[in-house]
Amino acid sequence: MESLFVTERIKELLPKIKAFIESELYPLETPEYLAHDFSHVEPILQQKRQLVKKAGLWGLHLPEEDGGLNLTLCEFGQISEVLASSPFGHFVFNTQAPDIGNTELMHKYAPTHLKEQYLKPLMDGEIRSCFSMTEPEFAGSNPTRMGTMAVKDGDDYVINGHKWFTSSADGAAFAVVMAVTNPDAAPHKRASQIIVPMDTPGVKLVRNIPIMGHAGDSWASHAEMLYENVRVPQSNLIGTEGTGFLLAQERLGPGRIHHCMRFIGIAERSFDLMCRYAASREMEEGVMLGEKQFIQGFIAESRAEIDAARLLVLRTAKHIDERGAAAVRDEISMIKFFTANMMLRVIDRAIQTHGGLGMTSDVLLSYWYAHERAARIYDGADEVHKTALARGILKGYGLDTRKK
Repeated sequence: MESLFVTERIKELLPKIKAFIESELYPLETPEYLAHDFSHVEPILQQKRQLVKKAGLWGLHLPEEDGGLNLTLCEFGQISEVLASSPFGHFVFNTQAPDIGNTELMHKYAPTHLKEQYLKPLMDGEIRSCFSMTEPEFAGSNPTRMGTMAVKDGDDYVINGHKWFTSSADGAAFAVVMAVTNPDAAPHKRASQIIVPMDTPGVKLVRNIPIMGHAGDSWASHAEMLYENVRVPQSNLIGTEGTGFLLAQERLGPGRIHHCMRFIGIAERSFDLMCRYAASREMEEGVMLGEKQFIQGFIAESRAEIDAARLLVLRTAKHIDERGAAAVRDEISMIKFFTANMMLRVIDRAIQTHGGLGMTSDVLLSYWYAHERAARIYDGADEVHKTALARGILKGYGLDTRKK
């Protein structure tokens, strides 16, 4: 816990959540489950979800009217770190991406009939969802360029487009699709967000895209999607027409806190594994690995970097709670690239400390090394966030870099 940001609710919740994860999820982190498709472990995780509900720890991120605790972003961020100590934590507590982002978005902007049909079963963990935005034909770093169109026809939208990296589409009940509805409007006012049930005619999951050689399945997958003459009611619109990018940005502000605290949780667990191994691995008679100065350097640098990242992210979360995401855009950019890189450095040091063992599925590290390299790309590549931060700083010095 970080005492500067701990509340009474967090003092009570974190030990319970940590104890649950250590007793119920750590034992599942075996080669059998880490090296196979997610569907192999999913039936067991569904049983663990029921235990979470019985323990009264379900839906902690939700508003009180939906059975949650109405936690602040700063409070939930600290929970997210603990959940991330296991690859299964967020899923078992139903706070996994992209569902948590879609839940927050729909709770605030979806009309009542969509909440009843899609949001309630999503919050209850009865269904999953996906978010369909990125397109292979256009640079993801410039989301205003989009080819997917939603054209009005009577009371419906007819959607045509090609998407990829639609995370968790495999087995999802519905997608939130970003599509151009207002092609003649300004670039940031052209797109809208529309709910598309996955069983709608014309929706095609082309493939689960191999990531570092592994395509995965179910929740742990990233799909290439085709929408061919997909017809859905115009009443499936979230918010209003032309506000798709506004909603996406609002979704990404808190979402980056979720991601960054997850990165910190992964780094903290990797750090723990590194220290345990350094303290117990004998290099020669009576000499432990942790006595080597190189390893001590790994440990010292990692401890400092993790603590610095945590303070930075929780400060940003507190500022979002107080002032809203738009007011702290520079801070949000900063935590994204800083924390993602920190996590990857710590994982790499932990692998190096474990030597050949670190490359195997016998420990978590190789799993995270393969699955988390994308952290420097999704939700805005490092270079985009660094540019945005530098521009914001230079503007304070009287230099507007956008005028050229």
